[in-house]
Amino acid sequence: MNPYIDEDLAALAEHARRFATGRVAPGFLERDKTRVLDRHLMREMGQMGFIAPELPAAFGGQGLGCLAAGVIHEEIARADLSISYINLLASLNGQILSQYGQPEVVQPWLTRLVQGEALLAIALTEPRGGSDAANLRLRVERVGDHYVVNGEKTSISAADQADATVVFGRTGSVESAAHGVTALLMPMNLPGITTNRFDCHGQRAIGRGSIFFENVRVPLDHRLGDENKGFVQMMQGFDFSRALIGMQVLAVARVALEETWEYVAQREAFGKPLSAFQGVSHPLADFDTQVVAARLLCLQTLWLKDQGAPHSAEAAMCKWWGPKLAYEVIHQCLLMFGHGGYDRGPMEQRLRDVLGFQIGDGTAQIMKTIIARTRAGRSAVPG
Repeated sequence: MNPYIDEDLAALAEHARRFATGRVAPGFLERDKTRVLDRHLMREMGQMGFIAPELPAAFGGQGLGCLAAGVIHEEIARADLSISYINLLASLNGQILSQYGQPEVVQPWLTRLVQGEALLAIALTEPRGGSDAANLRLRVERVGDHYVVNGEKTSISAADQADATVVFGRTGSVESAAHGVTALLMPMNLPGITTNRFDCHGQRAIGRGSIFFENVRVPLDHRLGDENKGFVQMMQGFDFSRALIGMQVLAVARVALEETWEYVAQREAFGKPLSAFQGVSHPLADFDTQVVAARLLCLQTLWLKDQGAPHSAEAAMCKWWGPKLAYEVIHQCLLMFGHGGYDRGPMEQRLRDVLGFQIGDGTAQIMKTIIARTRAGRSAVPG
């Protein structure tokens, strides 16, 4: 019995798993080869109510809460981590738009987002730095009734596939750091926007790339939050996405463990199943224990968010521990399968997919700094 998942959430998870098993999993390997995100599948997910279900009904959601988003998210991720990026980006951007956007501007985007008709990216990282997110150089200048944007964002998930992007740029002085950053909702068909795509190791269906802005004019009413306060106001949204990332990668680790336990129980060596050898079963038991514990931490973090309670430290724990643990688990599972795991297939693709989360969306070092500042106080952990 899980203290965070009641009967309704368990039923929702089962509903999502049936969909993920029947519709998402069959294209898992093919999407990695083609690097094409299935828009039809995204619309199906929207029709099923699987995208941003935590959003209030007023914005097209179901008001189910963040735990509901989490259990759906992990079931989609079990089948394909890249496809589950649709859920991740929708929940992060949906929260930002619904809380900080002007209703007449963001409402159509939120409706399309929830229905699976639009994909939104979030553009924070720049070429000169990723972890130092407050040290942005993308210029946003107010000219009449528009903002004019110039610069580059890089390592952006879905950069060349997104229909709109939440862009963080500098309206204040460099010395003002995070307090001089403004967020804008930018449709990607605006004149002056171009993109490219990287040839990444994993997460190839969603992809990453750069976005270039050359004198891009954005109406003032597309600003999200207050001028010069966008970064500070919206950082709490990243606590939500960090917990979801933990759920996401641990779901991949869980399915890898399930397959490996089944394999070592059936495969024989020296007249015994592989699971009879402690060198096989004990590492799997160790990792199984840690995955269960890490998943409970992610569920607790989402529960805290639903309660309106502080959860920044817990979210940071989910983000640094989850991806590291998931990679170690899948690596061990791959070794258990021998060459069958090393060959092109589900296990090696999972290993490539989860690795990216040790780099993007906040490194382990940044997450540990957040935890330290929460526990000891920011003045005791300067930087």
